[in-house]
Amino acid sequence: MDTSGIDNVLAQLRATSAMAAGVANPASNAGAAGVDFGHVLKTALDQANGAQQEASRLAKEFELGTPNANLHDVMISLQKANVSFQAMVQVRNKLVSAYHDIMNMQV
Repeated sequence: MDTSGIDNVLAQLRATSAMAAGVANPASNAGAAGVDFGHVLKTALDQANGAQQEASRLAKEFELGTPNANLHDVMISLQKANVSFQAMVQVRNKLVSAYHDIMNMQV
């Protein structure tokens, strides 16, 4: 599993937290400034999609009786896929909520 997108988001959150606290940390701010939200979101969506596809593949192998198919691996991959999907749903809900808040602002 590629965690570079998560690491970038964490770095950006730490930099924002440091700025809010009034602590100047140019090293972490320089890394956070180069993070593209669209790229991070696409990477997260691709990871969630990959988890869904892997879970589906393992489940199908188990259903077909493939000798190396393990029920534990199938269940773990299904839960990982479920967690990643639920996280994406929550991100979508927050984005929609932010969009509605912006659209309802007085100009």
